[in-house]
Amino acid sequence: MRVGVHINRFDHPGGGPALGAELAAAGAAAEAAGVSWLSVMDHYFQMEFNDRAEDPMLEAYTTLGYLAAHTSTVRLGALVTGVTYRHPGLLAKIATSLDVLSGGRATLGIGAAWYDREHEGLGVPFPPVAERFERLEETLRICLQMWDPEANGPFEGEHYRLAETLCVPAPVSAPHPEIMIGGGGEKKTLRLVARYGDACNLFTTSPEEVRHKLDVLRGHCDTEGRDYEEIRKTVLYMGEAAVEGDLDAFTRDIAGYSKLGIDTVILAPRTGEPAAFIENFAAPAVQRLAGLD
Repeated sequence: MRVGVHINRFDHPGGGPALGAELAAAGAAAEAAGVSWLSVMDHYFQMEFNDRAEDPMLEAYTTLGYLAAHTSTVRLGALVTGVTYRHPGLLAKIATSLDVLSGGRATLGIGAAWYDREHEGLGVPFPPVAERFERLEETLRICLQMWDPEANGPFEGEHYRLAETLCVPAPVSAPHPEIMIGGGGEKKTLRLVARYGDACNLFTTSPEEVRHKLDVLRGHCDTEGRDYEEIRKTVLYMGEAAVEGDLDAFTRDIAGYSKLGIDTVILAPRTGEPAAFIENFAAPAVQRLAGLD
């Protein structure tokens, strides 16, 4: 099992002027530690359950571009892009640019979006959940069409209509940037993973619950004629062991997931100084998880 880090707070004691140096340090620490994944949230406002909406929040893809310039090996992505935040043609172009400039290290993490306050706050339309999932599927189809050099042409969907799907330069990743679909919804989200996803992301609710979600995913793969083993399985860990720096407790927490085929456990430090967290906790966690059967 590999370790990823999800940077989800930007409340550095030095304020906004300190964030650039902190993120560069986090990237360097991640690569020195052998961390395989580095992600940021895609939000306009800080999530209220992560403290306050008024707390600092950086735009995701600008931040990922900055991290790309300060790293060379770690995979980069948003966990996860809200489908409502950008027109899908523009999103495909943004993800492609990240992939090109990072040398093929971009993942398009994407989901149906949920944070109504930030949509209302900045005047971004927030359709009902059923429509958001319809838009999510159309967005996935548009991205795949734009990433197919032989498929330039119109796209006619229920919610989006494109006259052209031109995308030059093409992604560096072959055949295209990895698509990671976040969420554990059994009827819609996991079906989309089976149909379009290269990776999924689930919460570490319990090994039993994650096993159930993966069984549901396997069933969708059978229906879609998809090889379940092709899909990279990841989980987001937000347990207290990481907050408290208790590596033994963390290892015990994760042990139950080790036989489920989980590729990467993503840590979400609750700090605006992620570089120190990576050095002090993520680095030894990399070694611990590498030894799990």
